[in-house]
Amino acid sequence: MELLISDSSLSAEVKRHQKLYTMLLDAIPSSVLMVDRDMKIIAANPNFLKKSRRIRSNTIGFPLKDVFPPVILTTMNLPQQIRQVFQSGRATEGKRMSYRAPGLPLSIYYYRIFPFTWKGVVENVMLLMDDVTEQIRLGEEVRRVERHLASIIDSATDIVISTDISGRILSWNPAMEKISGYPFSAVEGSRFVGYVSPGNQHDVRAIFAEMIYGKKSHQVEWDLVTKKGNMVHVSWVFSPMKDDNARTTAIVGVGRDLTERLKLEAEILRSQKFAALGVMAGGIAHEIRNPLAICSSAAQFLLKEDIGPEFQKECAEKIYAGIQRTSIIIENLLRYARPSTRLNMEEVSINALVKETVLLIRNQAKIRKIIININLCPGNVMVYANTSMLQQVLINLFLNAIQAMPDSGVITLSIISSGRDVILKLVDNGPGISKQNLDKIFDPFYTTSPVGRGTGLGLSISYSIIKQHMGTVEVESKEGEGCTIIVRLPRI
Repeated sequence: MELLISDSSLSAEVKRHQKLYTMLLDAIPSSVLMVDRDMKIIAANPNFLKKSRRIRSNTIGFPLKDVFPPVILTTMNLPQQIRQVFQSGRATEGKRMSYRAPGLPLSIYYYRIFPFTWKGVVENVMLLMDDVTEQIRLGEEVRRVERHLASIIDSATDIVISTDISGRILSWNPAMEKISGYPFSAVEGSRFVGYVSPGNQHDVRAIFAEMIYGKKSHQVEWDLVTKKGNMVHVSWVFSPMKDDNARTTAIVGVGRDLTERLKLEAEILRSQKFAALGVMAGGIAHEIRNPLAICSSAAQFLLKEDIGPEFQKECAEKIYAGIQRTSIIIENLLRYARPSTRLNMEEVSINALVKETVLLIRNQAKIRKIIININLCPGNVMVYANTSMLQQVLINLFLNAIQAMPDSGVITLSIISSGRDVILKLVDNGPGISKQNLDKIFDPFYTTSPVGRGTGLGLSISYSIIKQHMGTVEVESKEGEGCTIIVRLPRI
């Protein structure tokens, strides 16, 4: 950069200072202009020339009106401000100026005018301009985002709050005001823990203390105490808010009022109970009606006087059989509805129990031409169980498989020791169970057997017994590919 200071008699010291002065102007990141009293530019640093897309030859020595657009000079009243600095000898306050160089988008500058004084006289003034376009754009973007986020939070139906690291409330959105009954002005600065039920306050303090040290987010359900003293069950997610150094500076909580959901769940549960009760009532009526119809018919014959002794005996036997079947149905129903709490548990050898059970059902399998294969577990695997009830489960599983294969088949029962469990895996090669029926097989009175051959309570009772033994029952099946039932029991 070249200064218009023409004095050939300048001493070496003055030249050195001039060089330093020029270097200083060149190093300043702001745009700098030096203006004399005639409003002519006597110096311009490279930053100004670059920003304005000018060169020294059409800038140095030219008046302001040839360098700045007339609208800038008029709108900002720049010449008048420069003259005031010459007169007063005092710098102006910072102001904002919009400037568009040829071929460039609009730029925004923050500028000040400084006097250069020598022996009490202002010889020149310096116009110092900083391009703040990007900062202002970013600031406006930040404010836009802040307004957008504030609008989202204010419009949200979920609770949104924030606290400092000590748990004092910093923000409290309108949804929280509506649910709690407290306006933000009434709770600002108070501790959040004071608005949670006493039974949850210990957990609040513990979780907030963890998040101070950068722990992960927490999902909890705490009761909110409203202004009226009511309890609102709320599902919360609390997360730490961190700064650039990964330090927790605040805690943000998002909550959802579960009142309506709990009401809906209770209503669904009631509906399911009524539906189950209807299915069970229908099943009971269906199962009992058949033997009662036989008893009724036999009793009507007995009322006639002209029947022979043999027919009387046959009718009596049918009545007795019908009563026995009805009694079994009721007994099984009671066992399903009120499982025994006294199981008389003892150590039971699974291998021995399986072998004994196979002996009991062997004849029925033989009649159906069904082969039963048993794969016992090596060693003596023991479980803690009620022998008769566990045997009842095995008999039910075998009989279901046998009834599924009326024209021969193969049943394989494998006993597997797996970790802390013993697994009973019963596989048949019958017709399998369709996908739509697979979820119903443990329902009471659900059966695919012909009328009169099953009550539909066998698997339901088996499921209940295994649950009492702290075990699980799983079913795997595809239509046409047989069925696999897996029973898991904790081993000793």
